[in-house]
Amino acid sequence: MVWKPNVTVAAIIEQDQRFLLVEEETANGLQFNQPAGHFEENEDLITAVKREVREETAWQFEPEAIVSIQLWRKNPHTTTFIRVCFAGSCHSHNPHQPLDTGIVGTHWLTRDEIAAQQHRMRSPLVLIGVDEYLQGERYPLALLKSFLDLDHE
Repeated sequence: MVWKPNVTVAAIIEQDQRFLLVEEETANGLQFNQPAGHFEENEDLITAVKREVREETAWQFEPEAIVSIQLWRKNPHTTTFIRVCFAGSCHSHNPHQPLDTGIVGTHWLTRDEIAAQQHRMRSPLVLIGVDEYLQGERYPLALLKSFLDLDHE
């Protein structure tokens, strides 16, 4: 058996000291998360995070920086994730667009409101990512290189 971690993307979107989170149905009940999801075949990471934000929030997202690349596993018996966490801004909200399956709503929460609801976060990475962002962690998008379908003759 070949072991492979799941690759996901997440967006930290701050406006007026509030962060955009989604409330979603999970196996553990309703939980909060950054707009996030799995990297899909034939996508680059920037395309993936833009798509996930649009599908989950109905906002258009423009990534501006990488906050962190996080390696996470809840325990030795669960899936391992490599999560690329982006920071950026939103524009062009479409209030008529249906949200992705399982998303019940979006919320703009302060850092303290997120910390107070830590027990309802999808993972500890939600608050960790916000704190990394607030500490000024930003890395250029130019770190990401995509070489899809490159002919290697």
